[in-house]
Amino acid sequence: MVATDIDVRSDVPDPEDPVFALHRNGKMSIAASVPIRDAHDLSLAYTPGVARVCEAIAADPETAHDYTWVSNTVAVVTDGTAVLGLGDIGPAASMPVMEGKAILFKQFGGVDAIPIALDTTDVDEIVETVVRLAPSFGGINLEDISSPRCFEIERRLVERLDIPVFHDDQHGTAVVTLAALINSARLTDRDLEDLKVVISGAGAAGVAIMKILQSAGVRKIAVVDRAGVIHPGRDDLNEVKGWLAEQTAGWARPGSIADALDGADVFVGVSGGTVPEEAVARMAPDAIVFAMANPHPEVHPDVAHRYARVVATGRSDFPNQINNVLVFPGIFRGALDVRATRISEGMKIAAATAIADLVGDDLSETYVIPSPFDPRVATAVSRAVTDTARREGLARRPY
Repeated sequence: MVATDIDVRSDVPDPEDPVFALHRNGKMSIAASVPIRDAHDLSLAYTPGVARVCEAIAADPETAHDYTWVSNTVAVVTDGTAVLGLGDIGPAASMPVMEGKAILFKQFGGVDAIPIALDTTDVDEIVETVVRLAPSFGGINLEDISSPRCFEIERRLVERLDIPVFHDDQHGTAVVTLAALINSARLTDRDLEDLKVVISGAGAAGVAIMKILQSAGVRKIAVVDRAGVIHPGRDDLNEVKGWLAEQTAGWARPGSIADALDGADVFVGVSGGTVPEEAVARMAPDAIVFAMANPHPEVHPDVAHRYARVVATGRSDFPNQINNVLVFPGIFRGALDVRATRISEGMKIAAATAIADLVGDDLSETYVIPSPFDPRVATAVSRAVTDTARREGLARRPY
């Protein structure tokens, strides 16, 4: 979500507080897209005219994309178990975030989105519920579901549905991280395949970042959790971390985060922990630090700048904000426009490249990623996604 400079703290509702004033009665509403002015309009929008449209869809279900809201509507689904930095706060408390996500879809991508907070944390129940809701939507955006359950939920939904399923905490973060890294490598005259990268955090975002960096050509990656570097010799790894250990075994070595950062080119923080200054000091010259925990980065930018050439955070009050809003509106806009059956790794990499390319000749230490308010972003991402979907044979609308 978009960071602010408003103090984040537990609070009770205060009608004079601008935060609570903004959220009163929610941040979104449903509006009709056609007028109902008289009996004639009513006969077209509802009975008897609506019956003809129902019969047409019954005869050819694909026409639902042409004559209902399905073609432009995404479900934003959560169980409230991993909300922002607040953790497991439950479905009711997650709704302000889900509403926020929905209005960002509309503001930046022109995509209608409906927040759905499920009162269950059971993987089977979540999957079955979303499958049953799917005919009402053109895509599913999974949000704030805790790891490792989020991986299985996404995998099973991708297998069962023929519409795009996208877990933004994983893939949105990964896409925008890759975009920033492409430009940071360019600025520091490095090739992606030569970078030594340390990722702090083995949750949803950390796993997805590792995957997309590998797909983009990065070969030297170490992932660190609270117990240190994840490697095949550890006996405390769950299935996901075991997979990470296998994938990164070529470069990752046992040790602490300070050991991993010794000589590393890149730090990517998606953990919410704190990295000591002396560990950052051990990084390679012209280091790249993406400290993305919000609202408190793993390394404060003032500290990071003492040792790094490029510094990015997830906050809007520092340069180089790595923000998912650069990604998900355009990804879904493009996927919906061509009625893609899924969102592929190729589409994600194309989106990252499109975002990076927007920086162009303005590239500098304080500008490796566009602003979330750059009006070119969603269009560029959407175009990259549609082109890739068609090239990969994932588009049901080929023109």
